[in-house]
Amino acid sequence: MKTVILIPARYASTRYPGKPLAELTLPSGEKKSLIRLSWEAAQRVNGVAEVHVVTDDDRIADHAKAFGASVIMTSPEAENGTARCAEALRNGQVEADLIVNLQGDAPLTPEWFVEDLIAAMKQDAEAQVATPVLQCDPLTYSHFVEDRKAGRVGGTTAVFNAKGHALYFSKEVLPYIDPDKVPDSDIPVYHHVGCYAYRPAALAAYTSWGISQLEVLEGLEQLRFLVNDTKMRCVEVEGKGRVFWELNNPEDVDRINSVLKDL
Repeated sequence: MKTVILIPARYASTRYPGKPLAELTLPSGEKKSLIRLSWEAAQRVNGVAEVHVVTDDDRIADHAKAFGASVIMTSPEAENGTARCAEALRNGQVEADLIVNLQGDAPLTPEWFVEDLIAAMKQDAEAQVATPVLQCDPLTYSHFVEDRKAGRVGGTTAVFNAKGHALYFSKEVLPYIDPDKVPDSDIPVYHHVGCYAYRPAALAAYTSWGISQLEVLEGLEQLRFLVNDTKMRCVEVEGKGRVFWELNNPEDVDRINSVLKDL
């Protein structure tokens, strides 16, 4: 099954303009951009035939080409990363059995997250889309709660059924837990990892559907699949001691830098 990774990256982020070019500090003191670290994360994934940065911005394209990435240009009209991936397949004439969307704001994504996602799609022929979920450790859960108290939109939580099929995704912390009842371990809140795997037919269908009200309200592109009754598999992955966090707000730079120091 030929698998390709697409890394959608746009400059005009509402919460953090220019986010893909934001610099993070490695333990050596070297600085690398968010998009470069995301591309390097993709390069570590086994079983992938191609990796492409997908953008509509010349600044990002020039920067990505400078560090050796393949770039596919798309139009500014693409409403989100999933739509941008669908357009990239056409523009870049990319042929694949499985397309992985590794979003460019998740440089801490371990390669085994993506490998587990690919393996799950190989095993489950019925799943049209899959996405990793990671059970929150106390630190990640505290980040979620801290962001919401401060009025910041941070990471996304996922709720799924006993078969692992997605029920809902939200920028709120779901399920709600009374602050006095938060357990010290085994917290029943799952962090949605910014990564998707699509079958080509599901990706093509996505762009044929209208934008749903839920995806507009939550700002979550994957809700369009749920609204249109498409089976999305939530693949639980293991952190293996690695703290995972996406760069959603400027405040997240320090959080991610602190994690990078321990890698």
